Amino acid sequence: MYPPLVLVIAIFFAVATAIAALSSPLPHPLDPLSPTELTAVRSTVLAFSLVASRPISFHYVGLDEPEKPDVLSHTNAAAAAILPRRAFVIARAGGLSHEFYVDVTNTSAPRVVSHGIHDGPGFPMFTTEEQVAAGQLSREYPPFRESLQRRGLALTDVGCGVFSMGWFGKNEARRLAKVQCFIVAGGTANYYARPLEGVTLLVDVKKLVIVAYRDRAAYSVPKAKGTDYRAGKAGPPFNGAVPAPGVVVQPEGKGFHIDGHIVRWANWEFHVGFDMRAGTVISMASVHDADADLWRRVLYRGFASEIFVPYMDPEEEWYFHTFMDAGEYGLGVSAVPLQPEADCPANAAYMDGYYVDADGKPVKSENIICVFERYAGDIAWRHTGVAGPIAPITEVRPDVTLVVRMVVTVGNYDYTLDWEFKTVGSIKTVVSLSGILEMKATNYTHVDQIRDDIHGTLIAENTVGVYHDHFITYHLDLDIDGTKNSFIKNTIIPKRNTGVRATSGAPTPRRSYWTVLYEVAETEAEGQVNINDAPADLLFVNPSKKTKVGNEVGYRLIPAGATATSLLANNDYPQRRASYTKKQVWVTPYNKSEKWVSGLYAEQSTGDDNLAAWSKRNRRIKDEDIVLWYTVGLHHVPCQEDFPVMPTISGAFELRPFNFFERNPLIRTRPPGNSPNCSCSFGRSG
Repeated sequence: MYPPLVLVIAIFFAVATAIAALSSPLPHPLDPLSPTELTAVRSTVLAFSLVASRPISFHYVGLDEPEKPDVLSHTNAAAAAILPRRAFVIARAGGLSHEFYVDVTNTSAPRVVSHGIHDGPGFPMFTTEEQVAAGQLSREYPPFRESLQRRGLALTDVGCGVFSMGWFGKNEARRLAKVQCFIVAGGTANYYARPLEGVTLLVDVKKLVIVAYRDRAAYSVPKAKGTDYRAGKAGPPFNGAVPAPGVVVQPEGKGFHIDGHIVRWANWEFHVGFDMRAGTVISMASVHDADADLWRRVLYRGFASEIFVPYMDPEEEWYFHTFMDAGEYGLGVSAVPLQPEADCPANAAYMDGYYVDADGKPVKSENIICVFERYAGDIAWRHTGVAGPIAPITEVRPDVTLVVRMVVTVGNYDYTLDWEFKTVGSIKTVVSLSGILEMKATNYTHVDQIRDDIHGTLIAENTVGVYHDHFITYHLDLDIDGTKNSFIKNTIIPKRNTGVRATSGAPTPRRSYWTVLYEVAETEAEGQVNINDAPADLLFVNPSKKTKVGNEVGYRLIPAGATATSLLANNDYPQRRASYTKKQVWVTPYNKSEKWVSGLYAEQSTGDDNLAAWSKRNRRIKDEDIVLWYTVGLHHVPCQEDFPVMPTISGAFELRPFNFFERNPLIRTRPPGNSPNCSCSFGRSG
């Protein structure tokens, strides 16, 4: 029996479509949305008939990644091409937050798969456009003009910005924000050092109207002199010792290769993506085991999920300064173009990113991710040995690493976010802070005048650097040689030697030692750790995979400084929103919807949809597909060296192999030697 003609035609077109797909560049299933796909999303949402209100503003558009088992089961590009390409969208219209899933597999015929309306507390990220519009409202507001006149200022002397207002017990149906201002006149680029202290506006962001105004007091305006940080403006050309210029020489070219979003280097292969909220996203990170000749996955997906920055001044103009930089402003939107040979060395390669503006149109951010090999003079391994009468034997291997970098400027702060891959099999994540402090104007010019709590450090005349915290939380979907993993706490326990005869022989004069208490976390409650409480090795293992001698293969979490936790009261409103900051380590079962540690709607969130709230379910995490959430935490007590611009301070953590390999994977590394293609000479000619 012959098939109906319509079926034959359908099969023909299906085969033709598949052939066309295979003959064109195939996107990786985790590639970020392309400009063509973003444009298709925009047209589809704007044409959606169930949203009658206009205008529609786009607050988030990102990849709705395929289901994890589907991604892992499609091991090559041709097979992965059959996976759907979908976008998740949050748009505002008629005072409501609309959620769309849009299928853009065929960009010429995109379609809305589902549509819903968020009916809980909180709002999506601010758009740049609404921040600019809200910041301009003060200019035509008579009370604000009067405040300026009292201070002897003109409208052209000031600029205003939008500050998220947090949540303090009242769930607002309106989209509200605070507006505060700075002195932009005076010949300095550092307007953050010259706040218009005492003046705060409350703005309805949707209606673009001022709903409340307060001018509480008049403080001295800090001087412009000495605040500029620009080259040539900070004093005589360059004072102090100037390091000799350096150069990166790679006679044989770069050691890494970028194919679309896939990066291959040494014994690593991984995918680099981009998201307008998270910024850089690292996926499918696999390390090559040379002895077994296998690629073994370590990390399925990792990114910075939130940066929580609460300030420690309870006064009226400051108490609400409790920012969630990713969920309120967007790390990807705030990423800045990287400066060659300054932000990144000369041997770096660059990648672009795309997000959407409030109108839904694609915006290209050029050179926002750089990839480079780092030669820092570190040692991968070494040993000098002497064997009898022969000459000493010295073996040394230099440590070369690969860095993926993004710099995010959210208001006054600059965050350098690094993912560093090491040939030993480690992934090191480093966050470095620079930029400008949030400063408060005061009438004090010397510490001897201070008679009250100024909630910070007097760092210059009339200028206080306010105490604050930084909590940078990472989402790390670990797949240690497979998806079924467990979390182990190897707690270090001191022991006293009682002198009792051991089975192996007579007692010894030793009085004490330490040993390890091995504990497998069964549930989420057991997967929460404050690493400052007790020394412990924190391990993520695959119980079904063992080394030849029987150890479970795993990776060890190694904190590298910056291990502060929040000191706010548990019932304080900012702490309720960021309740996860009381511990550095949380382990949860994988759930595709649990990406944002502060909740999907972080702006004016209440803490009912965050990591701590999810974990109250106390789900099983033993021998499951699990996610590590790790928080880098810093308490920042400002000092004068932080003025007028901060030297960089850093915090980090490392995921390092622990019985993952049968032996040191670098044992067969080639010794260093001078390249026959390089005859470089550096120095001063005379």
